[in-house]
Amino acid sequence: MAGPLAGRRIWFAGIGGAGMSALAVVARAWGAEVAGWDRNDTPYLAPLAGVAITIAPEPPAPPPGYEVIVSTAYAGRADGSSRGAFLAELVSLRPSIVVAGAHGKTTTSSMIAFTLAELGRDPSYLIGGLVPQLGGNAGAGEGWLVAEGDESDRTLELLAPQIAVVTNVDLDHHTTFASLAEVEELFEAWLGRAPHAVRGSLLQPVDFPLAVPGDHNRRNAATALAALELAGVTPAEAAPVLARFRGVGRRFERKGEVRGVTVVDDYGHHPTEVAATIAAARSAGFTRVLVLFQPHLYSRTLHLQHAFAVALADADAVAVADIYPAREQPVPGVTGKLVVEALAARRPGMPIGWMPALADGARYLAALARPGDVVLTVGAGDVESAGALLLTELA
Repeated sequence: MAGPLAGRRIWFAGIGGAGMSALAVVARAWGAEVAGWDRNDTPYLAPLAGVAITIAPEPPAPPPGYEVIVSTAYAGRADGSSRGAFLAELVSLRPSIVVAGAHGKTTTSSMIAFTLAELGRDPSYLIGGLVPQLGGNAGAGEGWLVAEGDESDRTLELLAPQIAVVTNVDLDHHTTFASLAEVEELFEAWLGRAPHAVRGSLLQPVDFPLAVPGDHNRRNAATALAALELAGVTPAEAAPVLARFRGVGRRFERKGEVRGVTVVDDYGHHPTEVAATIAAARSAGFTRVLVLFQPHLYSRTLHLQHAFAVALADADAVAVADIYPAREQPVPGVTGKLVVEALAARRPGMPIGWMPALADGARYLAALARPGDVVLTVGAGDVESAGALLLTELA
């Protein structure tokens, strides 16, 4: 039977990203002919084997006759519709659950999709990270569509799901929003338009054991349970399945252990997330918590340097790398050293390394680490590559 996108030809600019690759996977499964471009060959491209994908520094001209969907990261490099607009179209084609919020939306949406899949509800899902238990970051079923909604570029406003979920509210995108009140206004207006809404901040953390550590994941699970109940899954059905959920790639992901030192990677890139990751490591019973932190975005580092210091001060030793720029241009005087200086002022005498290169930070922390310690690699850039460096240095 032809899918709802049969006959469409769609070219994705930035197809290797977590969000764009998921859109391409589902579009292909729903009948579209898919192609695309990216600067890098990423793990997210594995499910798109057989698709015509160009890997090059700059986007080529799209094939004739193809619609063009452009990632937010590459806006301006290619002409076409936004990622958010295409996601809104997919959301309109199925009964949908959209999870938004400053923190936890990837884990919460993964919990919902995993539970629906395990209970035989055949969901479609678009996840912003690799979920090993789901086999990737996207799937196309006949049941509920579970997706993440992004406030960073306000495309959340385009999405009209049956169930709208907001995990929590925080100011994370300083080039889009002038204040926390502006973020709150966006989320409240969006929730108010949905037939059913879940506000995660109003829920109690679940009280049953989870396979993922930390109080933040207990709150994520409570939010997932509330959304699942609105989708027709009782808490009694959902809880045993949620208890088996083992997490998302780059969300407290164990990379290995050498000589009694464990290396864990995490995507946390906002002070709230960094603090939650360190707290999760404490709750897991490690002797000491060492952190290699890579700030993400010049704007975020400038505005939140002191908040990052507060979060990192709960670690036992920290190495700070230089900023991963992502979509931003350098800002004079704004480097990762701002976080180092703020942290040194807050915790005089704490072992702190200003290590612009990730390899230097890995060597520094490997030399400090002792059996029973955990070393966290934290950030939304390429800091995940430091896990292998750390394991090599420890060996």
